[in-house]
Amino acid sequence: MRTIVAGHVAVTATEFVELALGTPLDLWLGVEGESELERAAREDAARDILADSPELADRVSAVAAEAIEAFAPELFNVVPLTRPAGRRQSRAGKRAAA
Repeated sequence: MRTIVAGHVAVTATEFVELALGTPLDLWLGVEGESELERAAREDAARDILADSPELADRVSAVAAEAIEAFAPELFNVVPLTRPAGRRQSRAGKRAAA
């Protein structure tokens, strides 16, 4: 099966994501062993790209959500937290706080 994005054939999953976003993944994720100066420069470049193309943030979010759904769907299994019943302040506590 061939995956074509914007007229280009994506051979790997990484190529697919990079073609879908229009930017290399390293720009957003960084590279192992990068210096503080390199990280700052990469983050500045990413901010400039987002400023020039605000819709990119939506694309990045959509691609991330699709990747999570495909490869780690358990992260979307959200259970609402409930408050424990029966934990009330005593009247003495209320008077002291007032």
